[in-house]
Amino acid sequence: MTQSDPSAVSRCATAAVHQRLLATAPGYAQARDRSENAAWEVRRAAAAVRPGVTRIPVVVHVVSATAEQDISAEQVRSQIDSLTADYRARNADVGQVPEPFAPLVGDARIEFELASTDPDGNPTEGITRTSTTVAAFADDDAVKAAATGGADPWPTDRYLNLWVCPLVEGLFGYAQMPGGPAATDGVVIAYIAFGTLGTATPPFHLGRVATHEVGHWLNLLHIWGDDGDGCNGTDFVDDTPNQAGFNLGTPTFPVITCDNGPNGDMFMNYLDFTDDVAMFMFTAGQAARMQACLDTDRPGIGTTVPDEVPTQ
Repeated sequence: MTQSDPSAVSRCATAAVHQRLLATAPGYAQARDRSENAAWEVRRAAAAVRPGVTRIPVVVHVVSATAEQDISAEQVRSQIDSLTADYRARNADVGQVPEPFAPLVGDARIEFELASTDPDGNPTEGITRTSTTVAAFADDDAVKAAATGGADPWPTDRYLNLWVCPLVEGLFGYAQMPGGPAATDGVVIAYIAFGTLGTATPPFHLGRVATHEVGHWLNLLHIWGDDGDGCNGTDFVDDTPNQAGFNLGTPTFPVITCDNGPNGDMFMNYLDFTDDVAMFMFTAGQAARMQACLDTDRPGIGTTVPDEVPTQ
């Protein structure tokens, strides 16, 4: 664990965006309180409200300053496939979850698909392309508006907006938690950490940066609770062990902190900071929290379909 590593701290800027919105966005703090109250009610009832599987339409805004950054439709589709596999616990590496944590693996019952209809009702491939003169975007939401070199979102109450672009060094993605301004709602991912082919570069080449950030968009917090190494933070999920700060790289099980032995940190959870090859799970508690988000924070997102068992 390298809590003091500044590059790791900037890897995901969601916590910094959250703090900025608390200070600048009217009503955001109250919306976050409502969201947490709703999530707590689901924890108390220990039951999900929405049946079946929620299929979320995604629009991917590719914002590029070079030809390399203008990633292919195939690379975009690889990210959507990776998201669905991870959120359905159908990822090929889920079997690598250590045996003590295996019973906690959760199927979030969420799938993703590129939007087939644009906001005006016209057919679409779910990808927009914007040429920009901005060499690298930061976590200030400039990429989310045409006026600042990016691309305007599609209606954020109907689509998950993903922006793929060059980001400043050390930053690989960020999301806006539920309750923020509609005009900036969505997820931003660096083009070198998006999907599973093309420009996707190890150690972030399996689509897990987007899995992590979309988790934030669905109201998940970092697994250590964003309290540094204090052991006092919480992600408000009962089945994720308390841990001291984030883990990096590819740890060897177990990593014990905060007196959480014998099994230690759940460093293979998508909401830690390990490499893509070292993270492979959500928990059932995280899945319930995301379902609570769909029921209360994002009720207009997606359509509900029956859960179908995949054919072998």
